[in-house]
Amino acid sequence: MAFTFLKRTRYFHTISPAGIALQSRIDKRSYAARSSVLERVVSAFRAVTGDDGVSLGATVREQHGKDESVHSCRPPDVVVWPQSVEEVSALAKICHHHRLPIIPFGTGTGLEGGVGAMKGGVCFSLRKMDHVLDLHQEDFDVTVEPGVTRKALNSYLRDTGLWFPVDPGADASLCGMAATSASGTNAVRYGTMRENVLNLEVVLADGTIFHTAGRGRRPRKTSAGYNLTNLFVGSEGTLGILTKATLRLYGIPEAVVSAVCSFPTIQAAVDSTVQILQAGIPIARIEFLDDVMIDACNRYNALSYPVAPTLFLEFHGSERSLEEQVTITEDITRENGGSDFSWARDVETRERLWKARHDAWYAALALRPGCKAYATDVCVPISRLPQILVETKEDLTKNCLTGPIAGHVGDGNFHCLMVLDPNDPHEEQRVHQFTDRLARRALALDGTCTGEHGVGLGKRLLLREEVGPLAMEVMQGLKATLDPKNLMNPGKVL
Repeated sequence: MAFTFLKRTRYFHTISPAGIALQSRIDKRSYAARSSVLERVVSAFRAVTGDDGVSLGATVREQHGKDESVHSCRPPDVVVWPQSVEEVSALAKICHHHRLPIIPFGTGTGLEGGVGAMKGGVCFSLRKMDHVLDLHQEDFDVTVEPGVTRKALNSYLRDTGLWFPVDPGADASLCGMAATSASGTNAVRYGTMRENVLNLEVVLADGTIFHTAGRGRRPRKTSAGYNLTNLFVGSEGTLGILTKATLRLYGIPEAVVSAVCSFPTIQAAVDSTVQILQAGIPIARIEFLDDVMIDACNRYNALSYPVAPTLFLEFHGSERSLEEQVTITEDITRENGGSDFSWARDVETRERLWKARHDAWYAALALRPGCKAYATDVCVPISRLPQILVETKEDLTKNCLTGPIAGHVGDGNFHCLMVLDPNDPHEEQRVHQFTDRLARRALALDGTCTGEHGVGLGKRLLLREEVGPLAMEVMQGLKATLDPKNLMNPGKVL
């Protein structure tokens, strides 16, 4: 099996014998026969969580076998709801003893099939672990359990003058966001989850509890040893279960103003983005929507923006600093043929503007009722952004595909929201071929196949192309060390 899998990649001839043997061991790991152990383990699970903490119901299992992606539902055999790290550890030990796969579950808002139970097993739903544990206002950090969502944390922080800015759009759980290295519209100013997680509490496959930066430690920087925190950020549940996250917080800016500006061409809009960043403007958000996407947003949200390539921008700072930021930005956009800014200064108007951006997924789906959608997620160096966007738009037009484009262009990341008829195999094939072309176009421009959604099920071959065989061997070695029975979310990433 490993030989066949590796042979399909262009790197096969450079895979070492050790790498092939390691992949083979991963592939051949066995799992417990479900029927023979389910009855015994369910009783053991209930002894840990109580009767209400375990479900075998078909509806519940199906709810936990699918996320927001196009991947089909793969329900687990059992769903459990631990309420403490001790319960997570106890449940993991039972699974480890009986060789049962473990699939962590947050809010189910992922986009790459990361929660499907490919080998059956036990879904650990973490939503009941929803406490904000330690807030240190003077140090700008907070520790949360895995069931705490982004909106819940910011609601908790409302009266402190602090906020957590990483915003992927969905009200995802914060540990789920760490597991996929999520980012979103504010990443250009505040970074991704990778820059904003200071420490993690993790339960390994055998039930061991450990802290990636040391128990209770939360320095703003460290050079002590290997960066184990970043090893688990983006691991997508394949190395362990994230049960606590210590996060950076930021002061709420004194002044915030948003604006919308339309352009005659995609090239003009993206050139403006690059020049704004080159000018050193600390812009908080700069989002691109092509003409198809802005038209969809207008229809879905009852807006009336010009149907043209468009930038949504937001500025944070003091009143005085905003004046300078806005003046320079307006000069740059005008030089590139941009329209006058349409301003959103009060909270209500700003929220409406950004709701339209965050509703892009649903606006795209509304273009073709009854269809489904898949979001691509490539990211390239900012200087390569104009080229790949123009080429992608030409590819969509040439192949008559519905794929409105929206992106976090301030960091080179954009999405084609591919809307397709699930009952049309020919269209599905054309979309698949397009997404492969797009990903490889990004790789050819020194970019990545996924900027923020993760690898999950659909990008495993692309990951191998992106990082190469030796890096894959290192990843497989780490996986084998931390999870020798391959119980943690098997079938994902590697």
